[in-house]
Amino acid sequence: QVQLVESGGGLVQAGDSLRLSCAASGRTVSDYVMAWFRQVPGKERETVAAIFGRGDSTYHADFVKGRFTASRDVAKNTVFLQMNSLKPEDTAVYYCAAATSGRWPPRRYDYWGQGTQVTVSS
Repeated sequence: QVQLVESGGGLVQAGDSLRLSCAASGRTVSDYVMAWFRQVPGKERETVAAIFGRGDSTYHADFVKGRFTASRDVAKNTVFLQMNSLKPEDTAVYYCAAATSGRWPPRRYDYWGQGTQVTVSS
């Protein structure tokens, strides 16, 4: 069993930065596809970024490219989402998820965190 705990959300102004963390217990984050999602009430959940593979391959959605960066610290068993130049439309609950297949793109995600709220004011 893997537990994922997100932290780092908060209320910021447009243009500010935040770094989200997702601490994993159990298997190491390097074994899985680790992804970040976000969801706004009434809208579908969307994939924001992911990190996977021994070579730290990454995926970033077009709407965050150049602003957000996914990374991981294997020693701390933690993945991060560095969010720069935040916009009001980035306001959402951000979730961390793990896919045990380890392959990109995964068919499903097996473990989810509880989510952390990010609110960006204009």
